[in-house]
Amino acid sequence: MKKALMVWGGWEGHEPKQCVDIFAPYLREQGYQVEISDTLDVYLDTAKMASLDLVVPVWTMGTITREQEHGLLEAVKSGVGIAGWHGGMADSFRQNTEYQFMVGGQWVAHPGGVIDYEVNIINHSDPITAGLADFKMHSEQYYMHVDPSNEVLATTTFGGEYCPWIEGNVIPVVWKRQWGAGKVFYCSLGHVSKDFDVPEARIIIQRGMLWASR
Repeated sequence: MKKALMVWGGWEGHEPKQCVDIFAPYLREQGYQVEISDTLDVYLDTAKMASLDLVVPVWTMGTITREQEHGLLEAVKSGVGIAGWHGGMADSFRQNTEYQFMVGGQWVAHPGGVIDYEVNIINHSDPITAGLADFKMHSEQYYMHVDPSNEVLATTTFGGEYCPWIEGNVIPVVWKRQWGAGKVFYCSLGHVSKDFDVPEARIIIQRGMLWASR
């Protein structure tokens, strides 16, 4: 049986526990043994971390010790997959640049706050986005600094209503990448749990977790 670890905490505005409650049952339906933790100390257990197939971090902002970070990053380098969304993975541990290097991007702004915007699928053959068409979101549109080595699957284009100097800029929404032997999946959707009522957003996370898994 495959093993997944979901770790939630940090800023409560992103509803980390509610989001875990959406996706933990899905992983169990796929045959995973799912452990849920609300402490970063779980990353210190090297034997446990090495035994995993997938880590799903849901922890916005906050701080992580050097030892906790090392435990997570070494597990991914060794082949444990990691998959996450929104600030729960790409606005975590703002002082930890090696963690951000692993993720492949970092949130920097969401002009206008919660707004209407479109997500554009740019890879229609990848198993994470296959069969999905462009779709609308009413949420935060994440402006991100991103790694050029990411394999981008979906993007969004910014208007100039709130920050005229970024009008027309195309920013990745969904990507995948490698970190050592581990597969990394990220999606910027999911400001609150209700965002996953949008079928495409929920499907992308589900498929992304399965893709990233060892």
